[in-house]
Amino acid sequence: MTIRPLDLLDIPIITRYRNDVLTLDSARALTRGHPLGAMGLLAYINPARHLYAAIANGGESVLLGGVIHSRGDTFAKLLYLAPSSRLDDRQLPALIEHLAMQAGEWQAFHVMAEVDESSDVFPALRMAGFSVYAWQKLWDVSLLGKTESTSSVGWRRAQSVDLPAVQSLHYQIVPPLLHPVEPAPNRAIGFVHSENMKCYASVTSGIYGIVLTPLIHPDEHNVSEKIAALVSSLPDRGGRRVYLNVRSYQTWLEPALEDLGAQASPRQAVMVKHLARLIKEGQLARTVPANVHAQPSRISRMDLDE
Repeated sequence: MTIRPLDLLDIPIITRYRNDVLTLDSARALTRGHPLGAMGLLAYINPARHLYAAIANGGESVLLGGVIHSRGDTFAKLLYLAPSSRLDDRQLPALIEHLAMQAGEWQAFHVMAEVDESSDVFPALRMAGFSVYAWQKLWDVSLLGKTESTSSVGWRRAQSVDLPAVQSLHYQIVPPLLHPVEPAPNRAIGFVHSENMKCYASVTSGIYGIVLTPLIHPDEHNVSEKIAALVSSLPDRGGRRVYLNVRSYQTWLEPALEDLGAQASPRQAVMVKHLARLIKEGQLARTVPANVHAQPSRISRMDLDE
């Protein structure tokens, strides 16, 4: 089997697999649409992102896969695998490993993939070194912002001055074992609730939808009202759908979302493959100066009679 980068001569294969794709980046799929559609292919010319696709020939079938990385992030994401009808192909782990190697060349420390818990791709991902570190559900909250009684008071766009408070909130909510995989935000992109700075939501948006990823402290009150207010406060929403991404360390939000009438997607496993180990506080090893000599001790005789 040979694995090589995708090129223009592979367009017939892309067209053939357009409706037979497994998407592994849920937020991107909901906001930017089909990874092998016209908008997905245009993303290859975006200089702000690393985007790579590969094709594997010579196995039981022709396989495609993609990986994406945003500059400055410590992680990359598997974007898609195709065809989704051949996830049991014995060559698929090799293709996944090839995509992970490309992420390593971008200096990413981890590669992530989001998979429905009933998906047939689990064995291939595990063989390629992936393991589950969290679970998530994407809740459709599009209808919440259309209620007339909802008020957007309290929510505002996050500013750079809010970043320390947002990072502190992240460290309070996200379990320490997940910090290397899910680092604290280095940019305040989203919305904060100015009441006590215990509510933050990052935003991923595209022409098809908006995905909000909340960080809400468990001590917060009136959570249902604040979630509804957040959805109604989104500017320039148009007719796009809105989703709330709830990870397993925030599952206490789910009863509030059910009360609001939000609709949940099937549960997904968030999987990760570690490419490198980040050492935050490195120290130089001390060496003996060149002009210093250590005199070795000499024992010529040991008297054991005493």
